[in-house]
Amino acid sequence: MELKIVRSTYILQIALVCLFAFGFSTVVAQKEPQYTQYMYNIGSFNPAYVGSVATPEIAALYRAQWIDIPGAPRTIRIGANLPMSNGKHGFGLNVVNDQLGPVTQTYFDLSYSFQVNLSAETYLSFGLDVGGSALNVDFSKGTFENPGEPLNNEMISNFYPTIGAGLFLYSDDWYLGASAPNFLTEGIYNDEVATVVDDRLQFNFIGGYVFGLSDNLKFKPAFLINAISGNPINVNVSTNFLISDKFTAGVSYRVNNAFSGLAGFQVAPSTFIGYSYDYNTNLLGDFNNGSHEVIIKFYLGTSGENRSKKVKDKELKNKPKQIDSPRFF
Repeated sequence: MELKIVRSTYILQIALVCLFAFGFSTVVAQKEPQYTQYMYNIGSFNPAYVGSVATPEIAALYRAQWIDIPGAPRTIRIGANLPMSNGKHGFGLNVVNDQLGPVTQTYFDLSYSFQVNLSAETYLSFGLDVGGSALNVDFSKGTFENPGEPLNNEMISNFYPTIGAGLFLYSDDWYLGASAPNFLTEGIYNDEVATVVDDRLQFNFIGGYVFGLSDNLKFKPAFLINAISGNPINVNVSTNFLISDKFTAGVSYRVNNAFSGLAGFQVAPSTFIGYSYDYNTNLLGDFNNGSHEVIIKFYLGTSGENRSKKVKDKELKNKPKQIDSPRFF
């Protein structure tokens, strides 16, 4: 999403902030919202993940980015991963509200996944999501240099469909995934809206490996790569520890952008709460007090203790197995 309008000093602030954050002359915001706790949020950007979890999950996330900068991004996400009882099919729901200055986008999509056995220990899931995005731009926000301009009082509203797909390859202790959240990026905006955003094709690549250091300690390095056509690649790497199936702690680094601290706690057998704090390592760090992100996940139908162990008897021998620890994947 490329911001091109700089007639408002309000929007100009955001443009300068984005320029510092991404380090190139054209101001670009990602097509999909940015998450630090991506390792707990895979279903939001890869539809193939939704059927690979052991039990149904519901998640809610709030992200406040670049605290103290007016109009900085704010993101709310609600999603669900719903595996079917046969272990092969899954469905998902994803609703995201993303705000940046005068621009608000609300995404929603429904996902479907189907997984197959590649070997006794390796499984491949295929996913598809279909939905749409509602774009709203309120030019009345901010202080304009020329208050009399007709555009200053305009409201732009538009809706466009989205179709995405993904792959998720996994075993007991590792996973790899690739996804594209929307293939319909050409010609979806009219000329009026195109002055505000320029949508581009994005690909996401994710992976991780879980090391069992002891019965009560697991260690997982992971990565997320966002590639947007015509823009620099965004690379996230992280390390997390899972302690006694209840506490998580780790750090994350967004290359040339931010360091993050992560922590989580299994407050009840069916409830997990995670928190992250980002500190910018680029010039943007001089203008804000970091970014905060909170996620809460509800696991339905089984206890946290059972989820963290191997699914008994691989659920049934004729069904694909589920990931050992969905909280850590």
